[in-house]
Amino acid sequence: MYRDQVLPRGLDPVLRGREFAGPRARAAAGLEGEVLEIGFGSGLNIPFYPAGLKRVRAVDPAPAGRRLAARRAAACPVPVEYAGSDAQVLPVGDASVDSVLSTWTLCTIPDAALALAEIVRVLRPGGALRFVEHGLAPDERVARLQRRLTPLQRRAFGGCHLDRRIDQLVAAAGLELTRLDTYYMQGPRALAYAFAGVPVRS
Repeated sequence: MYRDQVLPRGLDPVLRGREFAGPRARAAAGLEGEVLEIGFGSGLNIPFYPAGLKRVRAVDPAPAGRRLAARRAAACPVPVEYAGSDAQVLPVGDASVDSVLSTWTLCTIPDAALALAEIVRVLRPGGALRFVEHGLAPDERVARLQRRLTPLQRRAFGGCHLDRRIDQLVAAAGLELTRLDTYYMQGPRALAYAFAGVPVRS
């Protein structure tokens, strides 16, 4: 009940804050063709979809998120359809999408490496994963705090890990990381270290 109903409603007003808009816009800016979005949630990336997309297939585990997203999806000029609830087992054909979008999602997936392997499988050659995620900071004092907080963070925020090295996970999946930006967003540093990048399937 908490994970599927309460948490999505609590996260929606937080994640639509102004500090998240810029990273969302930059992550979505280069999307093209057939798009798969993991962690679709309440549809907060919809306003940033570029014109001309063929379709967005949405993956999210929370039923409440679908209800929160319904109005945004209905107003979107791009067709949005749901394609499952688990990014670790994507019900999408091999090499069938041009772009994958992930915003603050890889931290919550139990096996992020498995989800990235699925992303590689469904991307067409030359297709790109566009992501912004939070993860382990390079400052050791911040990183120690992140490791201490992660067990509590996982229980309170749907499995969210503060201490994942997103860049290493992406590289291990075999994607070519053509661009990577790292920075602290606004807020407590243990919660605010971000990785943003555009890895491409060769």
